[in-house]
Amino acid sequence: MHALEKTLIKTELKQRREEGCDVAVVEQQVANAFAEEAPNTTFRTLYDDLMALPIEESFPYDEPSTLPAIQQARPERSAQTNDPLDADQAAEQIYGGWLGRAVGCCLGKPVEGWKKARIETYLTDVGALPLDDYIPFSERLIANALKSSTRGNIQCMDRDDDMDFTVLGLLALERKGAALSPRTIANAWAAHMPLGLTYTAEKVAYRNFALGIWPPHSALFRNPFREWIGAQIRADIFGYVAPGQPQKAAALAFQDASISHTKNGVYGEMFVAAMIAAAFKAPDAESIVDAGLGEIPKDSRLAAAIRATQAWCQQEIATNVPNWQNVWENINEHYGHYHGVHTINNAALVVLGVYFGFADFEQGIVVTTLAGWDTDCNAATVGSILGVKFGAKALPSKWTEVLNDRLISAVRGENHNSLSQLAKRTVAVAAAMSISEEAPKFETLSGEASGIWELDTGWGAQLLKLSEGTIYLVDNELGPFNISASSLNNGELKFSFAIDKGDWDFTVDFEGRLDGDQIEGSYYPGVVPVTGRRMSHA
Repeated sequence: MHALEKTLIKTELKQRREEGCDVAVVEQQVANAFAEEAPNTTFRTLYDDLMALPIEESFPYDEPSTLPAIQQARPERSAQTNDPLDADQAAEQIYGGWLGRAVGCCLGKPVEGWKKARIETYLTDVGALPLDDYIPFSERLIANALKSSTRGNIQCMDRDDDMDFTVLGLLALERKGAALSPRTIANAWAAHMPLGLTYTAEKVAYRNFALGIWPPHSALFRNPFREWIGAQIRADIFGYVAPGQPQKAAALAFQDASISHTKNGVYGEMFVAAMIAAAFKAPDAESIVDAGLGEIPKDSRLAAAIRATQAWCQQEIATNVPNWQNVWENINEHYGHYHGVHTINNAALVVLGVYFGFADFEQGIVVTTLAGWDTDCNAATVGSILGVKFGAKALPSKWTEVLNDRLISAVRGENHNSLSQLAKRTVAVAAAMSISEEAPKFETLSGEASGIWELDTGWGAQLLKLSEGTIYLVDNELGPFNISASSLNNGELKFSFAIDKGDWDFTVDFEGRLDGDQIEGSYYPGVVPVTGRRMSHA
């Protein structure tokens, strides 16, 4: 059996090269190992050597992966205002985002992964150019499983991971609101999303959860897909719940992205979330894209690609007869070397769609689909941004009505959904979060976690003795169990302990807040609510 490292190492070589590492020596060693049919242990060692490589000093980009460092690396920008939006109008725009995302996803789904030339040839052969409706079905060239997303065969938005993760994000926000954390997201996946319907970085992160590797380490361990598009497609819900507040949307998106991605993979989700938040008020396409750029490191590869694409779009739109294909040629020339589901090249296509669709929803989703690469992801994102910009009632009925307000999802408990009801749930979350704008802020309570705490949990009463590092399961008459990996930072309390099950240990992680003599949070795995009060400081 091949080691995991042997399966992934060629992709990791490309990833490390793109991150600015000199991989020449390790690359030759990898080639030799394959030629010699080296044992699995050799590939594990080589993988570790590859991950240990430094970024070359000549690499011209600065690409941090923590939220404070990302925010520090953002461009200078004017202060953002939080002027309230009309509630009814915001609700209409949130619904437009859900509808637009579903429409774009459905349009791009039958040709997902196709290159631009292949799409054009197919549509020419079936007489569907210029494209002004969903893509026609051909038994010879499109898989039968995709027929339900083709012209004349659509009865709903069929199941797609681009929509699944929007629903998962909503579930997490309904649970935690502004106090959302990476562990909240990870737990929502583990509880509601089938492993078999996750892909690339998401599948890797899920595998890492099963191994007990939680965020942020779940994004990095044996994950050569960490800058691919998976996080970018999960951004939308965080923009919907932060109307007109790009910075807030991007910070929420980071909590989601960081469980499976690093660097430009994280920036892609923050960029899109900020654009969606800005689209609620945007006077033009440039202001939408600028809002996204304002939330990611200015010296990153993604920011450089977005600025270049902006310039090409502006130059082309200023001509007498703007042609989106001229912009595509530039994008392909400069960024076509990235994998077809990488963040950077696909984000450039999203920018193309926003510029060419700002005044025409249909043109936006159509040109984004015709541009190729990850068509369902990109058209869904553009449809979402433009859907928010226009609002649900302004979207062309020929695109929306065939969906019959229905979304099929793989998310447990959410398999059959109404798009309008999902929008209403999103409006409720946005309203709740606007009342409590931020997660609670507490000053650092160094030493204040000491003492004896009485916990009320979904597993019964417990006694937590942080002073001595033990916990007792009172109702079960078990313990003491030793506390490990405990920390208190700015009011955020974390600790872990293992329950002896005889021949194995069941590890429990707590994540929550400490405020004076009160504790509130959850145990993982599962979502087991925990509240507590301090009984004594001894």
